[in-house]
Amino acid sequence: MTQKVRKAVIPAAGLGTRLLPVTKTVPKELLLVVDRPATQYAIEEAVAAGIEEIVFIISENKESIGHYFSPAPALDAWLADQGKASLLDDLNKLLSRIRTSCVYQDQPRGLGHAVLCARAAVGNEPCIVILPDDLGEAAPPLSVQLIRVYERTGTGVVALERIPRNDIHRYGVIAGSEREPRTYEISDMVEKPPRGTEPSDLAIIGRYVLPAEIFSILEHVQPGAGGEIQLTDGLKVLRQQRGLFGYEFTGRRHDVGTVPGFLETTIRLALNNPTTKDRMHALIRELHAEISK
Repeated sequence: MTQKVRKAVIPAAGLGTRLLPVTKTVPKELLLVVDRPATQYAIEEAVAAGIEEIVFIISENKESIGHYFSPAPALDAWLADQGKASLLDDLNKLLSRIRTSCVYQDQPRGLGHAVLCARAAVGNEPCIVILPDDLGEAAPPLSVQLIRVYERTGTGVVALERIPRNDIHRYGVIAGSEREPRTYEISDMVEKPPRGTEPSDLAIIGRYVLPAEIFSILEHVQPGAGGEIQLTDGLKVLRQQRGLFGYEFTGRRHDVGTVPGFLETTIRLALNNPTTKDRMHALIRELHAEISK
């Protein structure tokens, strides 16, 4: 029987250079997307998939992430005295369903190294790696979709998205064969292929369900460009040893790792949020009327 996926790893030690200057002091993972931080969406997704423990990979200047996702009894008491306890209801309900811990990454040495840092916290069991730059808007949630594939295949699974050929050179791209609807047995992966050389239009995006073997594999992966340990290199070894699948998820992915993506995501999610959608629709009508003058 396939071991249950109980733990999620959220790499959050990066410098966030694409969102400077605000990320000079504020972790990009805590930037507000409509009504809550980007990473809270990721944790809500994880909880929906049955995840019980979140392991954050952080740097020393990102300790506020751990503070945000920890109980705050003094604040709760003050809000209750002011009749405002409901302001933290959703967050506190979320925190009551998970355990959180933080692991420090001494310097940004690549996604593979960030995952390797979680080895002791995860232990000898599978985990799902969730990159909070990629927010999923899907039913069922992205993590649920991937874990279901893992339960069928018993080996690693990565999320796939079809990307226009003009843009796919910015992604890791797979070659493979479709074994079930939307489920691909991966035969190769190419990180950021030169234009015109990509093996498909299926790109790997920020969700990975990984067996425990990934840690011993990453331990022996040699640093690549910039001295970084690439998760893709570890996935290639995993594919050779145990096989690897990709799943073309259903739903929409939102990129909050760049300024244009962050703005677009905020608008799209605000249009779907019950507390903001009416005002957002009215604003769009106002802006359309101004532009049309």
